[in-house]
Amino acid sequence: MKAIEISHPGGPEVLVVKERSVPKLKDGEVLIKVKAAGVNRPDCAQRQGTYPPPPGAPDILGLEVAGEIVEVGPGVTHWQKGEPVCALVSGGGYAEYVAAPEGQCLPIPYDLDFEHAAALPETFFTVWTNVFESGRLQKGESILVHGGSGGIGTTAIQMAHVLGSRVFTTVGKKEAVAACKDLGAERVILYKDEDFVAAVKEVTGNVGVDVILDMVGGDYFGRNIEALAPMGRLVQIATIQGANVSFDLRKMMAKRLTLTGSTLRARSVAEKTRIAQELHKHIWPHLNKGRMKPVIYKTFALEQAREAHELMESSAHTGKIVLTVR
Repeated sequence: MKAIEISHPGGPEVLVVKERSVPKLKDGEVLIKVKAAGVNRPDCAQRQGTYPPPPGAPDILGLEVAGEIVEVGPGVTHWQKGEPVCALVSGGGYAEYVAAPEGQCLPIPYDLDFEHAAALPETFFTVWTNVFESGRLQKGESILVHGGSGGIGTTAIQMAHVLGSRVFTTVGKKEAVAACKDLGAERVILYKDEDFVAAVKEVTGNVGVDVILDMVGGDYFGRNIEALAPMGRLVQIATIQGANVSFDLRKMMAKRLTLTGSTLRARSVAEKTRIAQELHKHIWPHLNKGRMKPVIYKTFALEQAREAHELMESSAHTGKIVLTVR
């Protein structure tokens, strides 16, 4: 099969097309003929050499795919050959075939094509477990989503809005303002032009927000603490601007705040299966009814992975970037 390899750690130019063996299935796995694969920032970090795959994971990039099951391994009970699925994988998505644990596969929602379905797993798993499980966002509460124009951001805005929360978001470009409002954001803050702490305080009557989803880190950390309401929850899922921070712990104590965060890739198959079941129960009905839909900015052929990574790192996109496999 064709697959995208990293020739050596570096920029997008190190991605090359190679011939690889089709994966051999383990117990409980299915083989998916890939039609489309989502591109995510962890892929860029792995390419750069700063985010190695967990033990046992393929060295090929790609954490989410959509396609057709062409083989089922021993012990598989839920899926059959020929069924279309989207799946979260620990690696291997940038290829013509990928193996996936059956519990990490989900049916493709009604009326979605393979490209849109491939944009679901990584962001929807991430947002659900971080915002609604760790962050405990409830109907009627408020959330600030940093980076509202990215894949995580557009997913978090839609999910929180559909489930009944007030949504505010930060973006870096004016072109993203209308798009985020269309997805359900009540207030879109251009962080280059205005202070998000002041904007949040203004729109919440100086109270602050209940939950913040942040992938920036660095100097955003202290400002996030300021923007949270009493009993608020800060959910950290990445550290684009730095992982080392310092702040006055007394502010956290005075507001009775919860600070939490997580990564998804290294979690066990059992844990990812549980998250998939929660998504199927609580979110898939909304997808099937068209109340939310992945935002696709641009698609590239698998062989154009380099161009896809260049776009990802430019931050010029609003929504997801997807590779298609012919």
